[in-house]
Amino acid sequence: MGMTSHHSTQSMKPATAAKKLGVYLEATPAAFQEGAVTRAELTALQTDPPQWLSDLRRDGPHPRPVVAQRLGVSIAGLARGGVTEPLTSAQIDALKQEQPEWLVKERATQADVRKEAARLRRRDEERAAKDS
Repeated sequence: MGMTSHHSTQSMKPATAAKKLGVYLEATPAAFQEGAVTRAELTALQTDPPQWLSDLRRDGPHPRPVVAQRLGVSIAGLARGGVTEPLTSAQIDALKQEQPEWLVKERATQADVRKEAARLRRRDEERAAKDS
């Protein structure tokens, strides 16, 4: 036990920080990629994002979870659609305009998944209400 274990709890790897910020690590500045990010720094980035972070969040390239969310599909659905790379906001908008067949299908699938989840939630709430 030395300084190192204490240090590691206070800071996170750049990949972890990028995930929490919802940005694609490879598109962040070198200084961000090479350093460790403390919790305080992460909070500062979230509350008062620097220009590079604002630009990245607005224009991308975005990591797959963000791409999936913006397109209204699952991450698995993205992969089935052949999207394995990060996309920029412009590319995401283009896909929304084009409405390729895979996207239409995956959005419908995702809508069904959400409907089913809501139905199960209601059912469980009704059961809970009956039991109480």
